[in-house]
Amino acid sequence: MPALKKTVMTVLSAALLSVSVVSPAGAADKDKTDDKQPRPTGQMSTVGGKRLGEVGTQVDLGPGAPVLPKELSARSWIVADAEDGQVLASHNAHWRLPPASTLKMLFADTVLPALQPKTLTHLVTEDELAGIGEGSSLVGVKEDHSYTVHDLWLGVFLRSGNDAVHVLSEMYGGVPATVAAMQRHAEELQALDTTVVSPDGYDAPRQVSSAYDLTLFARSGMQKADFREYAATATAEFPGGEKKGKRESFEIQNTNRLITGDIGVDPYKGIAGVKNGYTTHAGNTFTGIAERDGRVLLVTVMNPSSDESHAVYKEAAHLLDWGFAAEGKVTPVGELVPPKSAVPTKDSEPAAGADKAEKKHPAAAAAAAPAGSSGAWTALSVAGGLLVLLAGGVFLVNRRWPLPDLVRRLPRR
Repeated sequence: MPALKKTVMTVLSAALLSVSVVSPAGAADKDKTDDKQPRPTGQMSTVGGKRLGEVGTQVDLGPGAPVLPKELSARSWIVADAEDGQVLASHNAHWRLPPASTLKMLFADTVLPALQPKTLTHLVTEDELAGIGEGSSLVGVKEDHSYTVHDLWLGVFLRSGNDAVHVLSEMYGGVPATVAAMQRHAEELQALDTTVVSPDGYDAPRQVSSAYDLTLFARSGMQKADFREYAATATAEFPGGEKKGKRESFEIQNTNRLITGDIGVDPYKGIAGVKNGYTTHAGNTFTGIAERDGRVLLVTVMNPSSDESHAVYKEAAHLLDWGFAAEGKVTPVGELVPPKSAVPTKDSEPAAGADKAEKKHPAAAAAAAPAGSSGAWTALSVAGGLLVLLAGGVFLVNRRWPLPDLVRRLPRR
């Protein structure tokens, strides 16, 4: 009988654990929260795994794993390892919602490689600034003024300038051509929740994305050195008007508050980008990437219902903290899929022990930040891993990105 009793208690304990791990703070708290929150009404995609298509919070906590933060109010969120693509936890990951300016990550990932070099100069016309949505965020691009491609990308990433997006779209071939290219690229990345209507993310009928897709865009974009540079830049000088025959400039600051901080929110240790957004229909949206102790995490938060100031950043920071603390203590609930055209190359496997050696002795090289931007770069060595080809470039999985550390001068948490 004692042995039978022990067996029954073991089974009951396991059952209780399996129930508790599906919610941030226990099943009861989850039920109360879900009653107050909007829920997806249609069937969600299962790209990346069946669990990612299920409604509600998905997480499998192992022994010693921290519970998810209680402060989460977002309609949708996801936490994933940026390098191996494992999804650590999610909440309505494939819910199709308005993306706001986080869609600019897809815009940049699509258009940036085609507009080179950075020194390419363009004279802005009146027509190129037409059609910008009322109330749009602007960096201050003016007609009959010349800007380099570098200037315009700073305007996109730091100030989320829809004026800069429209000028770059015209340089790319026009807004309709840009939208079509963005849609093709989303499909290539297997971001199938996304419908692109405007290149800048401004509210438009049928324009949607998901926390899962936005995370794919960030992961793809961060493969590119220019994208990483712009996403992590804290401040920069932007060209203004002419005065007494001399071109003036003014400072612009990144609106990503986990980089620059603000009242009630501190810069996040190890943050390296990527993009925030806000519109009336989307609410606040944010995708961030951060590195800690050699590990890189991606987090996306969409439309928190909390009335707390800067809730989207605070919830993202809480999820990042949880993700770093949960390393090795959770079973992934899905994965970030590679692009459709990704094909493994020969001789792509690392030498035995290469990953351990790299973690023990990371090679680092410092490089200056681009002119007009603040901070310093730290280039980390690339660990071995699965190397796959991507149309137009190389897609690296299970690798160490050379992430910038452009906020080392700012206060740390």
